[in-house]
Amino acid sequence: MQAPCGRPLGQPGEQDANDKFLSPGTLGEFLFDVRICCKLPATVAMQGPGNVTAKDMPHGINETTVHEYDSQAKLLQEFSKVPSIDKAWIFKSDSGGSSRAMFSISQMNFVANKKRKLILSSHIVKTNNQSTNFQWSPFPVEMDGVSAIVPSPSGSKLLVVRNKEDEAPTQLEIWGSAQLEKAIQIPRSVHGSLFVDGWFEGISWNFEETHIAYVAEEPALPKPVFDDSGFKGEGPFNKDSGTWNGQGDWEEDWGETYSKKRRPTLFVLQISSGEVQIVKGISKSLSVGQVVWVPSFSSASEKFLVFVGWSSENGPQQTPRKLGIKYCYNRPCGLYAVRAPFGGHDNKAVIDPDGKHLVFLSARSAVDSGAHWATNSLHRMVWPADGRPDSSAKVSCVVPVVMCPKEGSFPGLYCSHFLPCPWLSDGYTIILSSAWRSTVAILSINILSGQVSRISPGDTIYSWDVLALDGDDILAVTSSPIDPPQLKYGSYTNHMEQSSWNWLDVSSPVAGCSDKVRSLLSLNHCSILEVPVKNPSETLSEGARRPFEAIFISHSSSESEETCKGNKKDAVCGPVIVIIHGGPHSVSSTTYAKSFAFLSSLGYNLLIVNYR
Repeated sequence: MQAPCGRPLGQPGEQDANDKFLSPGTLGEFLFDVRICCKLPATVAMQGPGNVTAKDMPHGINETTVHEYDSQAKLLQEFSKVPSIDKAWIFKSDSGGSSRAMFSISQMNFVANKKRKLILSSHIVKTNNQSTNFQWSPFPVEMDGVSAIVPSPSGSKLLVVRNKEDEAPTQLEIWGSAQLEKAIQIPRSVHGSLFVDGWFEGISWNFEETHIAYVAEEPALPKPVFDDSGFKGEGPFNKDSGTWNGQGDWEEDWGETYSKKRRPTLFVLQISSGEVQIVKGISKSLSVGQVVWVPSFSSASEKFLVFVGWSSENGPQQTPRKLGIKYCYNRPCGLYAVRAPFGGHDNKAVIDPDGKHLVFLSARSAVDSGAHWATNSLHRMVWPADGRPDSSAKVSCVVPVVMCPKEGSFPGLYCSHFLPCPWLSDGYTIILSSAWRSTVAILSINILSGQVSRISPGDTIYSWDVLALDGDDILAVTSSPIDPPQLKYGSYTNHMEQSSWNWLDVSSPVAGCSDKVRSLLSLNHCSILEVPVKNPSETLSEGARRPFEAIFISHSSSESEETCKGNKKDAVCGPVIVIIHGGPHSVSSTTYAKSFAFLSSLGYNLLIVNYR
């Protein structure tokens, strides 16, 4: 079964017995190197000036410069301590009035040049007076050596993935509420590391929580073996036997962050036995990702998986050619369905009333135009009542491509990630985040009528990102270039003829930053500028004649700011850093970034230019 190229967004799977969204890539956050001052060694830059001897100082660097570098290094460490909120999951508690939330957060570790991954938990308690309280665990727990965590649909189990380096086996751990229930070592002869980057990534529990489907590197092909007498055949490498391995056939990869990674391949783990099987029936020319389980509508033993496949045989020559895929939504792909292994072992019927449609996001406009990231469209496929895939099933367009939006209106879908379970209780409304010009907004979409509503505040420079759904309530995070992430909890209110979303501030330890950082950020001002097109020609299209946007972060502590505004010739303005993203097929948003906040705290003005 193949559909227009796109990323699958719906069908039950990971978090709840509802339709399942899986994310394409999430944009990474730029990490500053500890050697921020290129003239000083890293060890000197991170030391206090009192510890630096004359022999440690490079030629031409005086003590004043060392003091300056030292203060900058310490300030960078202050900014790095502010954690980032990466993901969140919410599980319903046995008691009706509360929920349990689990947050995946990260913190920069300059010494190891890595990110620390941590887990922080909270109870969400709703009181009779309509207030919501978050009761946080006293400390986070560091997930050292963990590549990914994926809770089961019920929240009673947790999959922990540990991708090992070199030739060490991958370890999959199944955790219960208080203990490790199973640890499974998967040798490299079965498969390599799991893909957890958000593009090919696909880790999906089935609804009975007995099997897990995931995407991993296919096992390496045997290499030719040689010894002193010549070729000995193909087999494993044994360094003590006087033999050595050849390189074997050259294998093309997907480039960039996928360099030297083998083809993404689909596997299924049976938890009780620890057995792993490759999913058969998938062409070798396909690289797979973003897998979801099809809901069970009957007691039939056949189970099906839906996934996205990228063919290496693309282009007019139809030859195997893998162009770089990271952040490239214009690579042709399709939706496929395949029968899952271990048939006959799951006989429990799970009838999901919300599993009537497969919803997916299409990037056909990017494929047709060649733009790396163009406006997406949202589609709905009627899933057969018997649960078996049907390539002739009706596909409807829910949200079409917006070619030239009116001023202030919905600009079209530009989604960077989706929730595992985005559905409200009505079964036809989904919640997602999408770029809205220079900001990120939270949208609700009715998949039956196609109505799109912006439910996060509109008249603001803040960007909003949905983290998880708590029933029909929303847990979100909001930030700006000068405001670190702040948790928000949204509830839908319907008073007579007017309905709206009410957003409450959530007090959390994640939002904490030092007084010094907060004081420095308060000296800055952020605005979104509209830059008009000078002397627009009548031959230009309507869209080309419209102004483009730029995000401007100004450092307001400078005494010369007012004189700069006065446009005086002798005015001495603060230095400006112009940041141009790798576009024009992308967008920079007003989401908080440590790198920008750090530069602005040093007194720089920042101009972040967006294209039309």
